[in-house]
Amino acid sequence: MKIEVKIINKSSHDLPAYETIGSAGMDLRANLDETFILKPFERSAIPTGLFIELPQGYEAQIRPRSGLSLKTGLSIPNSPGTIDSDYRGEIKVIVANLSNEIVEINHGDRIAQIVLAKYERINWTEVDDIDSTERGTGGFGSTGV
Repeated sequence: MKIEVKIINKSSHDLPAYETIGSAGMDLRANLDETFILKPFERSAIPTGLFIELPQGYEAQIRPRSGLSLKTGLSIPNSPGTIDSDYRGEIKVIVANLSNEIVEINHGDRIAQIVLAKYERINWTEVDDIDSTERGTGGFGSTGV
């Protein structure tokens, strides 16, 4: 099933697109006037020039590109970043340089990927007890390394 999402593109790039038939995400490109220098362990918000109108019940998740993270150390510290359906501002990607080297980001560089996801809203039911499980309260590696 495909959903329609309204988009304004104020960049000079094509709209994000799926690269392969099995791709879950579409690449986002930097929309910059000049090369951006990101020093080691520095972070910044990089503009994309894109504005979207998501239908209610959907979010857009901003995730790192695996190859870029491996090769340059560029990552997304709040991964996945969430764009809510009522947000109308420009999509900016918070990036962090997790390497010991300077990372250059140029106009048009693919800096992240965007994945659309359906979600459900919930109502909390406050109770005194919840069901127990075999795992119980074990977390943070309790099932093995």
